[in-house]
Amino acid sequence: MAGESSHFIEDLERLSSAGQIPTSKLQEHAEVVRKNNVNWKSYLQGQMISSEVYEFISKFDIAKPEEKTLMLQNNPTQFVTVFRMLMEGISRDQTLQYVLTMLDDVLQADKSRVEIFKDFARRNKENVWQPFFHLLDRDDKFIVYQASRIIAKIACWSKDQMERKHLQSYLVWLKEQIKLPNNEYLLSAGRCLQMMLRINNYRIVFVEVDGISAIVQVLASNPSFQVHYQLVFCLWCLSHNPSLAEKMNRGNIIPTLADVLSDAVKEKVTRIVLATFRNLIENVEDESIRQEHALSMVQCKVLKHIELLENRTHQDEDIVADLKYLSEKLNESIRNLSSLDEYITEVKSGRLEWSPVHRSDRFWHENAAHLNENNYELLKMLIRLLDTSKDPLVLSVAAHDIGEYVRYYPRGKRIVEQLGGKQLVMQYMLHTDPNVKYEALIAVQKLMVHNWEYIGKTVDVNQPALGGSAPKRT
Repeated sequence: MAGESSHFIEDLERLSSAGQIPTSKLQEHAEVVRKNNVNWKSYLQGQMISSEVYEFISKFDIAKPEEKTLMLQNNPTQFVTVFRMLMEGISRDQTLQYVLTMLDDVLQADKSRVEIFKDFARRNKENVWQPFFHLLDRDDKFIVYQASRIIAKIACWSKDQMERKHLQSYLVWLKEQIKLPNNEYLLSAGRCLQMMLRINNYRIVFVEVDGISAIVQVLASNPSFQVHYQLVFCLWCLSHNPSLAEKMNRGNIIPTLADVLSDAVKEKVTRIVLATFRNLIENVEDESIRQEHALSMVQCKVLKHIELLENRTHQDEDIVADLKYLSEKLNESIRNLSSLDEYITEVKSGRLEWSPVHRSDRFWHENAAHLNENNYELLKMLIRLLDTSKDPLVLSVAAHDIGEYVRYYPRGKRIVEQLGGKQLVMQYMLHTDPNVKYEALIAVQKLMVHNWEYIGKTVDVNQPALGGSAPKRT
């Protein structure tokens, strides 16, 4: 799926006109807000708004769509002035909710209307974003996310893109919103992010503020299928930029997407994951990185899942095309795969298991020194897995591999110690899982002794303390 047209951003916050059920907290509450009646005369009598503001807003509020269009055409400056005065001068949450919802509806009806705000700010040498950014600090969450929605529309629909300073602030804010635990407005934050990441310059800045890791973090927390779709859509947008696509798997994206694919129950989620996988191969110009991405997908069982999906009937032509493409590319990537390639892919995926290379003396004899390449890249990854993983299988294999590394590359003992690996392995000698404990014990002995050939005898002596026989590698 090379083009972007196959996946459009439907306006989830505004489906009532189509008779659909509200799908987000913001949309649900906006439906209630639209039914409210604001007593503008009481604001005039209380001297909270001027007679000019009252005259315009009371008329605009009840006007039909074609009448509103005429008012906007005849006096766009007054429109902006009135709405800015209302946003900045009204403290009552219920009324501010109404004003923002009315403004959002005006923009939704005609995207070009965002230019009214831009032109006003330009003429008056003002910051178009300040009134809306100010509302992001309000306690009322509907106000916050309705303001955010308007910011995204102005940023995406205007002829001039958002300036870098404000763009960076807004994207950092959105990144933090999707990470908030139990955020009732998560779908709305995700919708804004989807809109923003359709624009290439915005994608680059989002990656610069470490947005990918935030998306991966949320996807790993097993959210709802709609959040899955929205956030994978964001990754799909990013993957259209060849430079970003080359770097994206550094954030552990492929393993995370593989999990989403295996758990997907909605076709739209399957479709967007497959499209993203395709981009991570098709849009990458560097052949070695393309191969690395393909092998990572194979290591994460994507090829097996593709085979299962190919046996089903799909009405969606995009899914059929992407399955065919991925099947060809992934099978091609493993045709001439060496044992070292297989090992590197497995380590980089972070999903270690007892594949044959780990137990092969020949493999370690021929390849132990390769862990030193690129400033000990693979060795550091093994040590990082020991430090961060909670999976007993991963910990067992990582400890075993570090032991094999120093067994076949004796000078590596000092390197492992300098990188903090020795201390990590030693702490797992007290692990509750017997397999982790056993592999840590063997690895520590290899790190300690000068002649590894005596290790077998040492293990035989100590084995009863572990419960008789060595735990099974599972």
